[in-house]
Amino acid sequence: MILEEIKTSLIMWVSYALIPCLFVDGVAVLPAPQNLSMQSTNMKHVLTWSPVIVPEEIIHYSVEYQGEYESLYTSHIWIPSSWCSPTQRPECDITEDITATVSYSLRVRATLGSLTSAWSTLKHRFNQNSTILTPPGMEITMDGFHLLIKLEDLGPHFEFFVFYWRREPGAKEHVKVVRPGILPVYLETVEPGAAYCVKARTFVKAIGRHSAFSRTECVKVQGEALPLALALLAFVGFVLILVVALLSIWKMGRLLQHSCCPVVMLPNTLKITNSPQKLISCRKEEVEACVTSGLSSEELLKACI
Repeated sequence: MILEEIKTSLIMWVSYALIPCLFVDGVAVLPAPQNLSMQSTNMKHVLTWSPVIVPEEIIHYSVEYQGEYESLYTSHIWIPSSWCSPTQRPECDITEDITATVSYSLRVRATLGSLTSAWSTLKHRFNQNSTILTPPGMEITMDGFHLLIKLEDLGPHFEFFVFYWRREPGAKEHVKVVRPGILPVYLETVEPGAAYCVKARTFVKAIGRHSAFSRTECVKVQGEALPLALALLAFVGFVLILVVALLSIWKMGRLLQHSCCPVVMLPNTLKITNSPQKLISCRKEEVEACVTSGLSSEELLKACI
């Protein structure tokens, strides 16, 4: 009984050990990875495959790609992935390898020591135009009376189109384009007591596509709106205060001007009503008249002064 159990276990162990490897002309060959598939969401591209299993052994995988140019003109050239050659995981993020909007061929093989499998090639060529774009996650917040939005960071390829409006009949819809890295984003200064709604979608310029809209989110501003009459009264009061302030400043300027720089008024006797040249001519005639009349020097001086 014990011998039969040992024999059965030995047969099962040998069979299990030989399952991962095939023999071609007496040489063990490692099976190639199967079920290659490409998962691409929001411009992140991941190639996956079914793992090759060898008991108590670690399998390594190599991934290579070939662009449209290489496929058409140099089909023998394949480029190793910069991130997955080699890798132990049955997947490879090739986002950084896909740099153009063209079709790519992808292949993968397994390696175990000196054993190397054949290449398995992705059935359909991959183009990043086929990536699935999802609506962005967003969070609406208030900072006082400022409406803010925080958007999910999806990477440098993405722009966001944010649509927002006041929730009331006939309200105008506003649009703001947000670039990556500018978060959170100010949208509008809101009014107390009013409600505002926001929705957004992504846009990828490299492929010329946009996602569907996110779910519309609305938020109501705390506080009550001021009645129209009260708002008008406040405006009139502000204008009156502004006018009074301007008049006060002007009056204060006038007072300072008179205090610091008063205007000096000359007496009439010191005012010159005629031109200096005319005065000189008149004084000359008076002196000649005095000399002609024969006055003494003292009388002449008194008469001329």
